[in-house]
Amino acid sequence: MVIGVYGTAYAIAASVTDPELPMLTLDDLGVLRRVEEHGSAVTVVITPTYSGCPAMAAMRDDLVRRLTAAGYADVRVEVELSPAWSSDWISERGRAALAAAGISPPGPAPRRSGPVALTLSPTRRSLRCPRCGSASAELTSEFGATSCKALYRCADCLEPFEHVKEI
Repeated sequence: MVIGVYGTAYAIAASVTDPELPMLTLDDLGVLRRVEEHGSAVTVVITPTYSGCPAMAAMRDDLVRRLTAAGYADVRVEVELSPAWSSDWISERGRAALAAAGISPPGPAPRRSGPVALTLSPTRRSLRCPRCGSASAELTSEFGATSCKALYRCADCLEPFEHVKEI
């Protein structure tokens, strides 16, 4: 029997948190693609936010640990690369959780067709300080603690903050 969105295994997998953004579940982050139950066997399909994302191994281990503890004897985690993950897949609840944690959530992902031009200048983003709401922020580093975040400093309240990049 295959159980999708409403199955017990799905509920467990959906509640696993991201190791780099622990205020988000894998479901809120949008990396959880599907969960298939076949008796005591479960297959979970996830998509990385970035190619080579180092958190994928931790996500896999956490999924296996939680589902095994719930009584599933055979747990498999598969990676699906197509379609590629988009920051647009982050749920509204996830965006609110990021902001509540002081991390600026991403805006709409850019729409592209064809080759993507490589530029060495910083990406212009429309964002607001998650602390005071100001739109006046300065990029301090294109890379934060993880590749998926950039570092900013609010020009009004002077607080530093991370911003999840639009992908």
